Amino acid sequence: MVSRFEDLDVYKRAYQTALEVHKSSLGFPAEERFALASQIRRASKSICANIAEGFAKQHKSSAEFKRFVLMAIGSSEEMRVWSSFCKDLGYTDEQTSAKWSDEYNQISKMLNGLMNKWRE
Repeated sequence: MVSRFEDLDVYKRAYQTALEVHKSSLGFPAEERFALASQIRRASKSICANIAEGFAKQHKSSAEFKRFVLMAIGSSEEMRVWSSFCKDLGYTDEQTSAKWSDEYNQISKMLNGLMNKWRE
Protein backbone atom coordinates (compact mmCIF):
# COMPACT_ATOMS: atom_id res chain seq x y z
CA MET A 1 0.00 0.00 0.00
CA VAL A 2 1.23 3.44 -0.90
CA SER A 3 0.70 5.97 1.85
CA ARG A 4 3.20 8.66 0.77
CA PHE A 5 4.32 9.93 -2.60
CA GLU A 6 7.86 8.84 -1.66
CA ASP A 7 6.59 5.24 -1.75
CA LEU A 8 5.82 5.44 -5.48
CA ASP A 9 8.46 3.74 -7.64
CA VAL A 10 7.99 6.38 -10.32
CA TYR A 11 8.75 9.13 -7.80
CA LYS A 12 11.91 7.35 -6.64
CA ARG A 13 13.10 6.91 -10.21
CA ALA A 14 12.29 10.49 -11.21
CA TYR A 15 14.02 11.84 -8.09
CA GLN A 16 17.22 9.88 -8.68
CA THR A 17 17.31 10.92 -12.33
CA ALA A 18 16.69 14.58 -11.41
CA LEU A 19 19.64 14.44 -9.01
CA GLU A 20 21.84 13.07 -11.77
CA VAL A 21 20.67 15.75 -14.21
CA HIS A 22 21.25 18.49 -11.66
CA LYS A 23 24.77 17.33 -10.85
CA SER A 24 25.65 17.00 -14.52
CA SER A 25 24.29 20.46 -15.37
CA LEU A 26 26.65 22.06 -12.85
CA GLY A 27 29.46 21.33 -15.32
CA PHE A 28 27.81 23.14 -18.24
CA PRO A 29 29.47 26.31 -19.58
CA ALA A 30 28.85 29.51 -17.64
CA GLU A 31 26.74 30.99 -20.44
CA GLU A 32 24.25 28.14 -19.95
CA ARG A 33 23.83 28.72 -16.22
CA PHE A 34 20.58 30.66 -16.72
CA ALA A 35 19.54 28.97 -19.94
CA LEU A 36 19.70 25.26 -20.76
CA ALA A 37 21.21 24.19 -17.43
CA SER A 38 18.50 25.99 -15.51
CA GLN A 39 15.79 24.63 -17.81
CA ILE A 40 16.80 20.99 -17.40
CA ARG A 41 17.05 21.36 -13.63
CA ARG A 42 13.56 22.86 -13.46
CA ALA A 43 11.97 20.35 -15.85
CA SER A 44 13.53 17.31 -14.15
CA LYS A 45 12.57 18.51 -10.67
CA SER A 46 9.05 19.45 -11.74
CA ILE A 47 8.28 15.80 -12.40
CA CYS A 48 8.92 15.00 -8.74
CA ALA A 49 7.09 18.10 -7.53
CA ASN A 50 4.02 17.37 -9.66
CA ILE A 51 3.86 13.78 -8.43
CA ALA A 52 4.03 15.02 -4.84
CA GLU A 53 1.44 17.76 -5.32
CA GLY A 54 -0.95 15.49 -7.19
CA PHE A 55 -0.61 12.82 -4.54
CA ALA A 56 -1.40 15.36 -1.82
CA LYS A 57 -4.62 16.34 -3.60
CA GLN A 58 -5.77 12.84 -4.51
CA HIS A 59 -8.21 12.49 -1.61
CA LYS A 60 -9.97 15.75 -2.44
CA SER A 61 -10.06 15.48 -6.21
CA SER A 62 -9.25 12.67 -8.58
CA ALA A 63 -9.25 15.20 -11.43
CA GLU A 64 -6.56 17.27 -9.70
CA PHE A 65 -4.42 14.19 -9.18
CA LYS A 66 -4.70 13.34 -12.87
CA ARG A 67 -3.92 16.91 -13.87
CA PHE A 68 -0.67 16.86 -11.91
CA VAL A 69 0.30 13.46 -13.29
CA LEU A 70 -0.29 14.81 -16.81
CA MET A 71 1.98 17.76 -16.05
CA ALA A 72 4.64 15.34 -14.80
CA ILE A 73 4.32 13.37 -18.06
CA GLY A 74 4.74 16.60 -20.01
CA SER A 75 7.90 17.49 -18.10
CA SER A 76 9.24 13.99 -18.58
CA GLU A 77 8.77 14.23 -22.34
CA GLU A 78 10.28 17.72 -22.27
CA MET A 79 13.41 16.25 -20.68
CA ARG A 80 13.82 13.91 -23.64
CA VAL A 81 14.07 16.98 -25.88
CA TRP A 82 16.51 18.75 -23.55
CA SER A 83 18.73 15.69 -23.34
CA SER A 84 19.08 15.80 -27.13
CA PHE A 85 19.98 19.48 -26.98
CA CYS A 86 22.60 18.75 -24.31
CA LYS A 87 24.19 16.10 -26.52
CA ASP A 88 24.03 18.11 -29.73
CA LEU A 89 25.58 21.15 -28.04
CA GLY A 90 28.36 18.97 -26.63
CA TYR A 91 27.42 19.37 -22.95
CA THR A 92 26.78 15.66 -22.48
CA ASP A 93 28.10 12.65 -24.31
CA GLU A 94 26.03 10.23 -26.41
CA GLN A 95 25.83 7.70 -23.58
CA THR A 96 24.50 10.22 -21.03
CA SER A 97 21.97 11.61 -23.46
CA ALA A 98 20.73 8.13 -24.36
CA LYS A 99 20.52 7.17 -20.68
CA TRP A 100 18.50 10.28 -19.82
CA SER A 101 16.20 9.81 -22.80
CA ASP A 102 15.62 6.16 -21.86
CA GLU A 103 15.03 7.05 -18.21
CA TYR A 104 12.50 9.73 -19.04
CA ASN A 105 10.79 7.45 -21.52
CA GLN A 106 10.41 4.84 -18.77
CA ILE A 107 9.24 7.49 -16.29
CA SER A 108 6.59 8.63 -18.80
CA LYS A 109 5.43 5.04 -19.21
CA MET A 110 5.27 4.59 -15.43
CA LEU A 111 3.29 7.81 -15.06
CA ASN A 112 0.89 6.70 -17.79
CA GLY A 113 0.50 3.40 -15.95
CA LEU A 114 -0.22 5.28 -12.73
CA MET A 115 -2.82 7.35 -14.57
CA ASN A 116 -4.49 4.26 -16.06
CA LYS A 117 -4.50 2.46 -12.72
CA TRP A 118 -6.06 5.51 -11.12
CA ARG A 119 -8.94 5.40 -13.60
CA GLU A 120 -9.87 1.86 -12.50
